[in-house]
Amino acid sequence: MNSFVYQNPTRLIFGKGQVQEQLVNQLKPYGNKVLLVYGGGSIKKNGLHEEVTSLLTKNNFEVSELSGVEPNPRLSSVHRGVDICKKENIDVILAVGGGSVIDCTKAIAAGAKYDGDVWDLVTKKETPKDAVPFGTILTLAATGSEMNAGSVITNWETQEKYGWGSPLVFPKFSILDPQNTISVPKDHTIYGIVDMMTHVLEQYFHQETNTPLQERLCEAVLHTVIEAGPKLVKDLENTELRETVLYSGTIALNGTLQMGTRGDWASHNIEHAVSAVYDIPHAGGLAILFPQWMKHHQKLGEQKLINLATRVWGIDPEGKSDQELAELSIQKLEEFWTSLGAPSHLADYDIDDSQLDKIADKAMINGEFGNFNKLNKEDVLSILRASL
Repeated sequence: MNSFVYQNPTRLIFGKGQVQEQLVNQLKPYGNKVLLVYGGGSIKKNGLHEEVTSLLTKNNFEVSELSGVEPNPRLSSVHRGVDICKKENIDVILAVGGGSVIDCTKAIAAGAKYDGDVWDLVTKKETPKDAVPFGTILTLAATGSEMNAGSVITNWETQEKYGWGSPLVFPKFSILDPQNTISVPKDHTIYGIVDMMTHVLEQYFHQETNTPLQERLCEAVLHTVIEAGPKLVKDLENTELRETVLYSGTIALNGTLQMGTRGDWASHNIEHAVSAVYDIPHAGGLAILFPQWMKHHQKLGEQKLINLATRVWGIDPEGKSDQELAELSIQKLEEFWTSLGAPSHLADYDIDDSQLDKIADKAMINGEFGNFNKLNKEDVLSILRASL
């Protein structure tokens, strides 16, 4: 394995009733002018908005609000948040929502301390030097953004979507109460399960050697989600299942699984290009693309696929060739996601081959990519065509 340094400064606060118990004390050290960031209004329907704003006002916080953050958070929303922070001299930001809201908040936090356009930071033309502190209340198990320093922002005007990050945008704290995920509808629950599984799989496919613990940790998270996920989709108000999946999503991308290794992340890059053009759900795109990436790398990743087949999917290797086990491993993943209700083809989103070249060019903006194996444009086109 590679040498590594691991540090995660986010205080994770997990459990029922923790918003009431912890929120005020967690915010107080940072000041009393708060920007509350949230999405399309679901937190108003489930009562969380009223709970949070009541707590804040009773404790003499001055609250500004930014609502309407998109599922693929857009630069325009980041700009609105930056403007509020600068105009109101915001001390601390509170993101209440899923990964998109938190990703948007990270960009706002860095952009509010930057004199230029925050897009410079997202495109890595400039490096953040400071950021407004922020915390989160998570309402959707999916991205892991509540305990990492990564963010993905879409510039819809230019049809660009990029991942970026900085140690300055780790949340100061994140409150995870499974009760706040009970109202998540079925489709978003499915997308969340797919998203966290792809995060694990991206890290599972690496080229480092002597990493048995890292691989077993990845397999354990996958096994847990595979066991709990279908039950949750059928029983959306089951708090125990919500709790299991919620914690799995955090562990999937808080740095625990990648110590000493470097995951691939090519599938995410391709999906960012797809949803920059078509604005489809991120996890929906990954459910379609990731199995095709695996097929494209079946020979190179054969041993990884065999391990997934036998250790995660429980396939009996007796009488089966290595090739058969690898194929069955991919097939099992496709069948699992389809059984949950995830899409399996780009055509499910009315995407045809007319924009594939444009998508591939966007994916290739920084040249060949992928850490498990480098992809060129023809590789990307091959994966996209197979995904139609």
